[in-house]
Amino acid sequence: MKKHVMLVKPFSLEDEKDSENTPPNLIQRILSLFKNVRPGSDLTNFQLPPQMNLARSQLQCYGEIVYSFDGHDLLGECSRRDKPIERMKAMVTWYISTLRPLIFGLAPYNPVIGETHHVSNGHINVLAEQISHHPPVSALHATHEKENVDVLLCQYFTPKFRGAYVDVEVKGKRVVKLLNHKETYEMNQPKLLMTFLPAMGAHWAGKIVIKCPETGLEAELQLLSDSFLSRFTGNNKRAIKGKIFESSSRKQLYEISGHWDRTVTAKNTKTGQLEVIYKASENIAKLKTPIVKNLQEVSESESAVVWGEVSEGIMTNEWEKAREAKRDVEEKQRESLRKRKASGQSWIPKHFSVARTGKDWDCVPLQPTVPRAPIVVPL
Repeated sequence: MKKHVMLVKPFSLEDEKDSENTPPNLIQRILSLFKNVRPGSDLTNFQLPPQMNLARSQLQCYGEIVYSFDGHDLLGECSRRDKPIERMKAMVTWYISTLRPLIFGLAPYNPVIGETHHVSNGHINVLAEQISHHPPVSALHATHEKENVDVLLCQYFTPKFRGAYVDVEVKGKRVVKLLNHKETYEMNQPKLLMTFLPAMGAHWAGKIVIKCPETGLEAELQLLSDSFLSRFTGNNKRAIKGKIFESSSRKQLYEISGHWDRTVTAKNTKTGQLEVIYKASENIAKLKTPIVKNLQEVSESESAVVWGEVSEGIMTNEWEKAREAKRDVEEKQRESLRKRKASGQSWIPKHFSVARTGKDWDCVPLQPTVPRAPIVVPL
């Protein structure tokens, strides 16, 4: 059977201005979906119609923040810097580059268990796998062949309906290792807020902390404002502010400020020197669609294969086709679950070792490096 691979362009800075895919009467449609949902309810397993899906899996969205960039290898730059403080600044810059604009009212597919996403861009190889479906947990491993950088994500989220907005808390771990310098950078992830009233919008919000135990350096970044009012009025939209400091003494070394969808600067608190450390227009604009380099090596579990027909239906506005294809994907997953239950088997991920303690998940890649992928970002 011929594989049906549907690859879509990564969502980039300029795409949010294009509202062609925004469903009509969006606010009424969204609120009608939640009419029987109580404030505080967990929306983890909430099903959306194809008209409210992006033509990509959540697994692809995770992968894109690592392998999709406009020619600037910010991940490799973290290792190329000579001084610890310069590497921390570079890490802050890379983290900011992983923040991408959001489309209000549209969400990616909830990945099926065992789904994978494997893409290479230059020296960066990325492999993601859905290691659980209920609850949805995603693992990602990326390695930079040239600069010896290792990225590990284990992410799971809890979306809750709050009446006037949906609050999505992203949990898990995000760790970057600069193996040439024997440094580990541990970082958390911001919240996602989707507001309905009084103004529609989707925002990243909250505090980000990046720590490096080996150098004793730490960064704190604040997205938007913590005030309830500013979340709805749009004040300080996409603003980012923060600092880099010594963990032990709390001595501040740099002041970070700007807007993550425009420019971000770092000010040396000792000399007053100001430098631009990030330009969104040079990093998350004009992103290229990955291409299939070797179809035979593309796995049947690849996101672009699993959701290929659904994405094609969405891209061509053939909603009945998209609906039927999505139903088929979900039914295959349910049938697979029934078979495992009947045989008493539990799901074992292919690429990660997984540990669970209560509601907390952790994962370790089974291989030290990610191999080159059959899907690549073109030069």
